[in-house]
Amino acid sequence: MSEGLEAGSAQVDVNNLDPSQLQTFREFLSNYNKVSERCFRSCMWDFTSRNILAKEDRCANACVEKYLKANQRVSQRFQEIQALNSEAILASMQHQQQ
Repeated sequence: MSEGLEAGSAQVDVNNLDPSQLQTFREFLSNYNKVSERCFRSCMWDFTSRNILAKEDRCANACVEKYLKANQRVSQRFQEIQALNSEAILASMQHQQQ
């Protein structure tokens, strides 16, 4: 792996990440590559010129936006379920102590 990877204007030094951070970074890159590939395959039709057509650009933007919104919703729902599970465990522990 290289010394660092460009992430926007910041540079990420993968040598200084702890294992959990490195795993999170790998998962991010994997997801980024998956959505890029999926949206590219779905939205890029015309390979006869170097220019991206306006409809291809709109499609790719909509594809990424839809993925991000769906991912955000799944994350929110997961957090809601985790909170409910934590409350249930806490209530069960309190009930057992009584």
